[in-house]
Amino acid sequence: MRDSGLEEAIRAVGGVSELARRLGISQPSVSNWDRVPAERVPAVEAATGIERAVLRPDLFFSKAAPIDAIDSARAAEYALLARLLAQAPDTDFLRRLSHLAGDATPLGVAHGALGAAAARTNREAVEREFFDLFIGVGRSELLPYGSYYLTGFLHERPLARLRADLQRMGIERVEAQPEPEDHAAILCEIMSGLVAGAYGAEGMDRHVFEKHLAPWMARFFADLAGSKSAPFYACVGGLGRVFMMIESQAYALPP
Repeated sequence: MRDSGLEEAIRAVGGVSELARRLGISQPSVSNWDRVPAERVPAVEAATGIERAVLRPDLFFSKAAPIDAIDSARAAEYALLARLLAQAPDTDFLRRLSHLAGDATPLGVAHGALGAAAARTNREAVEREFFDLFIGVGRSELLPYGSYYLTGFLHERPLARLRADLQRMGIERVEAQPEPEDHAAILCEIMSGLVAGAYGAEGMDRHVFEKHLAPWMARFFADLAGSKSAPFYACVGGLGRVFMMIESQAYALPP
C-alpha cells in the first residue's frame, strides 16, 4: 500500500508512468515503491513540485528544528541541477523554468539566463541537446563522471572511494539506476539530500563535496557552459559553474 506522499506525487503528474518518465526510471520500479525512497526525494520534489516534507514527513519533520532558508535553497539548487543532468526537461518543466527570476548576483544572473533559455527553446530541441551531450552516437560530447574527469577512464578508483563513503552513510544504489554513482546528476541528488538532512548523515555534506565534487565538477560545468551546439545546456553549465564556486567558497570557511 502506497503512503500518502507517494500517492500525492503520482496524482500531481497524472500517473505512475508519467512519474517514472520524469525521473528517468522504469515504471515497474515506481510501481514497487510503497513510499518515495529517501535518495529519490529531491528528484521527485523537482519533478512533481510536491514538497519533500509532504513526500517523506518521517524524514523532514523528525528534526528538532527545520533546516534554515539557506540550506533549503542549496538543497533545491542541487535538486534542480540533478534533474537537468539526469534527463532533458519536458514541456511543463521548461515552462516552469522560464519563470526563473534573476537578480544582480552571479547566481541570480545565471538563473535569469537559464530562464530566458528555457523560454526560447522547446522539448524537442533540448532532447536533441541532451542526446548529443550525454548519450551520442558512438560517444557523447561530454562524459559527466568523476572517474573520467579525475583519471581519464570510467569506473576507476574515485568511484570505488565514493561507493565506500556512501556505504558508510547507509546510502544505497537504486536497483533500476543504470549510471554509476559518480555521475554528476547522482552526486547532485546525493548532495541535495545531505544538505536537507534526508539521510541522517549530519555534517557529511562537507565531506562528500570536498572529496567527491570539488576535485572535478566545476570543470565539468565549465565544459558544459562552453558548448557551442547546446544553448540551453550551456546555461545549465553556467548555473552549475557559479553554484560550485559559491559552494567551494562556503565550505572553505571554518565549520
